[in-house]
Amino acid sequence: MRILISIIGEAVSALWANRLRSGLTVLGMIMGVTSVIAVVSLVEGWQAQIEDTFESLGPRAFIVSRFGFNYNWADYVKMLKRKKITRGLITPVKEACPDCEDVGAEAFAYRSAKYGSQKMRRLEIRGETPNVLAMRSNDILMGRYINWEDEYRKKNVAVIGYKIYTKLFEESDPIEKKFKIGNVEFIVIGVMEKLDSEIVQGLDEEIVIPLSTHQKIYKQPGNPVRLMISAVTLDKRDVAMEQVRSALRAIRHVPFADTDDFEIYSPTSLLSFINDITRASRVIMISLPLLSIVIGGIVIMNIMMVSVTERTREIGIRKSLGASQNKILVQFLYEAVILSLIGGLIGVFLGIKTGQYMLVNWMDVFITPTTMAIVLGFGISTGVGLFFGIYPARKAARLDPIKALTYE
Repeated sequence: MRILISIIGEAVSALWANRLRSGLTVLGMIMGVTSVIAVVSLVEGWQAQIEDTFESLGPRAFIVSRFGFNYNWADYVKMLKRKKITRGLITPVKEACPDCEDVGAEAFAYRSAKYGSQKMRRLEIRGETPNVLAMRSNDILMGRYINWEDEYRKKNVAVIGYKIYTKLFEESDPIEKKFKIGNVEFIVIGVMEKLDSEIVQGLDEEIVIPLSTHQKIYKQPGNPVRLMISAVTLDKRDVAMEQVRSALRAIRHVPFADTDDFEIYSPTSLLSFINDITRASRVIMISLPLLSIVIGGIVIMNIMMVSVTERTREIGIRKSLGASQNKILVQFLYEAVILSLIGGLIGVFLGIKTGQYMLVNWMDVFITPTTMAIVLGFGISTGVGLFFGIYPARKAARLDPIKALTYE
């Protein structure tokens, strides 16, 4: 133990004697570790918020649509030939699905909205049956949601997203105030609660109106919709999806040998698809700061090589006094590792602060650096220092003492 403490002390003394050079060497490692902690925390924060966002669809809910979400142009052309999904399917589907708690429908359009001098462009205008809200996990912040009377009477009432509330109405009370969607006047009856995610764009920039009103104003051939269905329990969701599939094939007279002419998917399948298409970007985001750590390791190796050259006579003296190759090797190796440890510790601290403050404030993404991010950044920095310190340490340990003593 005394020998180990002595070697560490000698390594620290050598580094302190070259404070400026050691500090500049550590700086590269600090930047690399800080980037790793911040980026890994950001990626994990995004992932968590994507999952939270899709959970807002409701864990028991699933969707029936004419189109899927993972297709190419050729598939899209084929899907255009399919029969439309209409609200007339709500009752027969519900009757044929004993494990379905409720069946609703929604349709979509895009228009600008205006209140006073404030205007927002290309907002999602979603027509819904009133029972769809119960299938989602989000709720009403103020006012109320559309009800069946609004639906039957085709009223021009609207529930607005939180961002619309803050931008159009500047957080003043919007209930019962009139505003325009396109050229049509609506009355605000409610505001949706704020979603905690910025990952899936547009969810806070939507306006919900009765489906009947939507189909009256934004007429489309056949008035196509997307069915929203909730199972009685989460365990029954897959069973309910199969019951709906069988019912729709029978209702739409799909031949036994043909594939479905509709798509059924759940929040789980949507999340899996999103993860698949973002996996490559997540890997790239994490890989880039790792390169900076490797560059920091190369800098450490170069600095240690310079240090070995400058201290050749010192190494010769130590060897002539009885220092073994292993002791010389360990001392120089410790110097490299200490530089990496210092850079790693400071980098972890700055990475946590960067994640907790800068990224949260700039990107509105809730980030809590996890143990994995800290271990990854700190572990890689230490490993890189150890790896790139081996060659200079071995070179120092193998110096011939006679030649080292005569080195100028």
